[in-house]
Amino acid sequence: MNLQLAHPNPAYGKVSLIEPAPLGYLHIGAEVRPSARPGPVVPSRERSQLVGGLKVLGRQVERVDGVRKVTVYEAIAFAPPSSYVRQRSGLLQPARFDVAVLVETESPGMIGAVRESSDGQTLVDYLTENSRRVHTLAARNIKRVDDVDKSRPGTFLFNYFVGDDPDVVVELWDYLAGWYQVETGLNNSTLLAPLEGEPSEFVVVNHARWDGSLLSVILKQLGKKSFRSYVLGNLDAHHVGAMPILYRLG
Repeated sequence: MNLQLAHPNPAYGKVSLIEPAPLGYLHIGAEVRPSARPGPVVPSRERSQLVGGLKVLGRQVERVDGVRKVTVYEAIAFAPPSSYVRQRSGLLQPARFDVAVLVETESPGMIGAVRESSDGQTLVDYLTENSRRVHTLAARNIKRVDDVDKSRPGTFLFNYFVGDDPDVVVELWDYLAGWYQVETGLNNSTLLAPLEGEPSEFVVVNHARWDGSLLSVILKQLGKKSFRSYVLGNLDAHHVGAMPILYRLG
C-alpha cells in the first residue's frame, strides 16, 4: 500500500523496524475503577489490591508450559482519544482499561493451552469477578521496533487502534511510530494484531516503553507543534482512531 500522508513532513519517515518477534501474546484489559475523563488516574485501594493478587496469579501462570513471562500493569493516565473515537462514542466501546495483563508465550500456537490451563482460567476469572469489563486478545507481533523491556520501571504504553480500513491502520502506524522515534526517542515498540479468527474490538494494539516519568513523556508529545498537525492530523485524515493509556508496572 502506498499511503498518501495528508500532512507530510520531511523530518518524519517510516519507523525503523526489525523482524517481528515469533512469540504469542495474550493481552487482558480490565476496567476496575477507570477514569471518567482523560488525565491522571486516581489511586484506588481496590485497584491496588487487585494488582497484587494478579501478580501472585501471574507467577503461577508463568509455570505453565510455553509461557515466557506474565506482566501486570496499572494505569497512571488516560490520554485523550483521537477525534475518530470521540465522534463514534455511541458506536465504539472505548478502551478504558486501568489494569492490564500481558502473557507472552513461546509461540502464538501456545496461547490456547494457556487459556485452557487451570492457572490461566483462574487469573481471568479473578480479574473478571473484580472488574466491570474485561477484554481478552490473543495476538501475534506483526511489527517491531525492538522488544519492550519489562524488567524495570518506566512509563509504558498500550495504544488501542481502530479504523475504517485495517490495512490503513497498520500502514499509518509506521509513520506515527516514525514521529515518536524522532521526537520522543522511542527505541522499542511491538505492534500486536489479533490471531486469525480471534474476535477483537481493536485492529491492533501497540505496546511501548519510555525511561522517563509520565510528565516527561507527555511533554515530549504535547510540547511539539507537529504532534497535532502530523500525528493527530493523519489519524483524522485516514479515519483511524487511537486510544492511548499510560501504565506503570504493577
